[in-house]
Amino acid sequence: MSNAAKESSAANDLLKNSTLYREFQAEREEILRHKWIESEKAGRDVGFEQALTDWIIKHRASWRRNRQSQSN
Repeated sequence: MSNAAKESSAANDLLKNSTLYREFQAEREEILRHKWIESEKAGRDVGFEQALTDWIIKHRASWRRNRQSQSN
């Protein structure tokens, strides 16, 4: 394995183990779940952007509070 490949792999591992990345992944998962639920209700795919906006407005603040209280 070349040095560049090793450095890239190490950077990838660092990223995946970072708190910021894990929070991003958890939030993305919730948005995708919200997209699925809202699409089922609408009987069509509502799209990621609409689901993202709706989730941020309706659920993000409480989701973050719950995440923070669970980590303490």
